[in-house]
Amino acid sequence: MPSGTEKNHSPEQDGEMRDLHSLTRGELAELLSSLGQPSFRAKQVWDWVWSKNAQSFDEMTNLPKSLRDELAGRLTLGGVEEVARQVSVDGSRKYLLRFPDGVSVECVGMPSRGKLSVCVSTQAGCAMGCAFCATGGAGLTRSLSASEIYEQVMHVRDDFNARVTSVVFMGQGEPFMNYDATLAAMRRLNDPEGAGIGARHLTVSTCGVIPQIMRFANEPEQFTLAISLHSAVQRTRNTLMPGVRKYSLINLYNVMGEYVAKTGRRPTYEYALIGGVNDTESELQALCDFCEGTLAHVNLIQLNEVEGSKLRPSTDLRAQDFVRRLAAVGVEATVRNSRGSDIDAACGQLKQRLARS
Repeated sequence: MPSGTEKNHSPEQDGEMRDLHSLTRGELAELLSSLGQPSFRAKQVWDWVWSKNAQSFDEMTNLPKSLRDELAGRLTLGGVEEVARQVSVDGSRKYLLRFPDGVSVECVGMPSRGKLSVCVSTQAGCAMGCAFCATGGAGLTRSLSASEIYEQVMHVRDDFNARVTSVVFMGQGEPFMNYDATLAAMRRLNDPEGAGIGARHLTVSTCGVIPQIMRFANEPEQFTLAISLHSAVQRTRNTLMPGVRKYSLINLYNVMGEYVAKTGRRPTYEYALIGGVNDTESELQALCDFCEGTLAHVNLIQLNEVEGSKLRPSTDLRAQDFVRRLAAVGVEATVRNSRGSDIDAACGQLKQRLARS
């Protein structure tokens, strides 16, 4: 499958049956019309696929059995297989899901006070190589299609039997290296005929792929943007995040100014506090200088330890120092409570592997 795109070939071209998720609304209507079906059938099928998350054609009970059989002979429903599932003491659930081609990814469901947030992956693996992240250790397998991203959310929804209220694109992969599929998934999640999640409750996190940040700023929806910053010192950031070394901090600073001017939306800077690396006095001052006078929120995260890494989290006291110092220059900062760290489901801990026994 081409990176970042849905399949656009026909089954006649390669002998494979096409996944129903890859059909546009128009293609679906055309197919049903060719089968002699009335026009309202397209909406019925569309609803089963995108809203009800049907796993088989037999579930589509308001369709004639003859039509269900006809569709089953022409199309597949893709789908994901749950390979492993872990439950955290805080109620979060981590899933290892496998797609029909054998590729697997992880996603996380996080319930809180009647709401349900889902963290999804946009790629199987990641090519960015961030030093503090487990995903990058194995490299990139492939990008996911829009429907594969969407199906993660629906799988979590069905497992919790609860409406998903927000989605963060902060799992495996760099979303902006799979831009088209990520945006298509966000639009499907936002669509009232899809998951119906408000645009401002859909957040994409990027390491700072500058050309795509400006592209994102020009999209019409009110989607939310988070930047994985982790250091405002170029040398430190180059070491921690080698995949975005070519995108300098000064250029990132400038493009974020353009983003705010264009959208009027407040971006978030994600900052994982690493003891002795990016929590020093000079690092704190650099962060204050980078954020002062900008419309930004800083999300401080105590580094989640990754197996085999020598990096260790900063202290709680140091995190509060960051909050106070940033507040002193007019920058709002919060220390984020990591969810699911006991099952390696917190930020930076996702990787493609089976649950440990």
